[in-house]
Amino acid sequence: MNQQTDSLIFDLDGTLWDATATVARAWEAARKQVDFEIQEITQEDIRSVAGMQHDLIYNKFFPDLTEAQKKELMEISGREEMQHLQKYGGKLFSGIKDSLEYLHDKYKLFIVSNCQDGYIEAFYEFNNMAYLFKDHECSGRTGNPKGENLKDIIKRNKLQQPVYVGDTKGDYQASVVAGVPFIFAGYGFGHVPTYSAYLQSPSDLQKLF
Repeated sequence: MNQQTDSLIFDLDGTLWDATATVARAWEAARKQVDFEIQEITQEDIRSVAGMQHDLIYNKFFPDLTEAQKKELMEISGREEMQHLQKYGGKLFSGIKDSLEYLHDKYKLFIVSNCQDGYIEAFYEFNNMAYLFKDHECSGRTGNPKGENLKDIIKRNKLQQPVYVGDTKGDYQASVVAGVPFIFAGYGFGHVPTYSAYLQSPSDLQKLF
């Protein structure tokens, strides 16, 4: 794999950082701003939907809300999430920045996530890491599932032998849709049925590549 690979595409949550505590705090702030009743969303709840397309999370958590209520909640929670991320950020997984610095000298790096539009930019800004990545895409901007966004990144950057690095079954399924090898970040949030390579920690990237 490392002899053929020309680029690495990364998932974000559960692969590069853990922002679940910050996002849960943002949800609590949003819950206080709506005039309808919704349940508390915990850090574990946020972790359980990691990798899920952003708009579909509302259908999972709040199936009894009307479409108008979901839309209102999405707008408020999205605004709170961005404000909280810009202020508090998330926690980078140990060794990930060193590994990205190492990979940046040898490969083209990208991010594809099912987050809302602006989330990846907030990640860049909080961690001063925009210079490490050539391009990124998210479902919040395109409205498309992760597999299609992977294909778009590959096509517009003319990638020949990319791999996708992620931590959930959804990430694996997206790699299948895009037809690229999948590297499983075993230190993240999820479990996958099969993979081309396994990372026990982010520093394993330096061993693999």
